[in-house]
Amino acid sequence: MRSKARLCLSVQAFYSKIRLAALLSGLLAGFVAAPCRAGYTDFTSTGNPVVDYFVNWFPRATRIQSEQPHWITPLVTVTPRLEQELRYDQSWTTMNAARYPQLDNYGTSKGVELIPFNPVEVIIGIPAYEAEQDHPSKYGWADETFLIKGRILSGNEENGNYILTAFFGLSVPSGSDVYSSHHFGFTPTIAGGKGWGDFSIQSTLGFSIPDNGFVHTGAGNSLVWNTAFQYRVKKYFWPEVEANYTWWPTGEHQGLNQLLITPGLVIGRIPIYGRVGMTFGLGCQFPVTDQGTIHRNVILSGRIPF
Repeated sequence: MRSKARLCLSVQAFYSKIRLAALLSGLLAGFVAAPCRAGYTDFTSTGNPVVDYFVNWFPRATRIQSEQPHWITPLVTVTPRLEQELRYDQSWTTMNAARYPQLDNYGTSKGVELIPFNPVEVIIGIPAYEAEQDHPSKYGWADETFLIKGRILSGNEENGNYILTAFFGLSVPSGSDVYSSHHFGFTPTIAGGKGWGDFSIQSTLGFSIPDNGFVHTGAGNSLVWNTAFQYRVKKYFWPEVEANYTWWPTGEHQGLNQLLITPGLVIGRIPIYGRVGMTFGLGCQFPVTDQGTIHRNVILSGRIPF
C-alpha cells in the first residue's frame, strides 16, 4: 500500500510539473511570437524604460549574437556562445554494473536559455525526471539547475571566429531523495571556441564544488572537461565528435576518471519564422577508459532557438 501511495504521489507530481512546463512553454511561445510578427529590426523607444527593455529584447539579442561565431550548440558540451532557445533532451543510459540496469532521463535538466543583456546569458533548467529499470526500480526528479554565462571576448566569422566565456552553475537540492545530491552545488567553468571555415572546436573546463566542500562521501567533487569537434556540411548538417572527460578527486568515485567519446549529428538551425527555428541532434556516448560509470548512453536533443 505504501509503495502504491508513493507511486501515486510521484505520478501526480510528474503531471503537475508537466502542466507547469506546458504553461511556461505557452507563455514563452507568446513572448517569442509577438515581436517576431511585428518584425522588429531596430531599437524602439516608448518613453518607458521597462517597456523598452522588453520591446527591444530581440533586436538587442540579435546585435549581441552578431558579435560571436554562428556555430551550432553541441549535444553534450555547453557552447561558449550566448544562445536563446527552449531545449529538451532525452537520454537512455545503460549503466556499467553487473546487471547493466537502464536509466532513462526525461529532460536532462535542459530548459529555457535567455540573453537578458550584453554580454550575459541565463539558463533556467527544468528538472529532469529519471527512471532506473533495476531491481528494485527507482524513479524521481533530479535537482533544479541554473547557469549564468558571461562572454569575455568574441569575434564573428569576419573578425577572427573565436569566443571566450566564463560560466557559473548552480544546482539546488530540490529533487527526489533517490536522485537529489542533497547539497547545493557550484560549478565555475571557463569555455572557449575557435573556428576555421566550416570546422570549429568548442571546449569547457569546470570544477564542481558542493556546499559541504571537499568531502569523501556522496557525489563529492569532479573536474569536467568537454570538447566538441564539428564540421558544417550543406549549411544545416553538423557532424561532430565530442570528448567528455571526468575526474573525481573526492566522493564515491574518488580517484577514478572517465573518458567518453560521443559521435553525433546536429541538424539546424532550420528557420521557421523570423528568429524562430528548429534544431535536432542525435548521438551515442561510450567509454574508452576501463573505469567508466556507464556502458552506453544514447542522446536525443530537440531545440527551438529564437
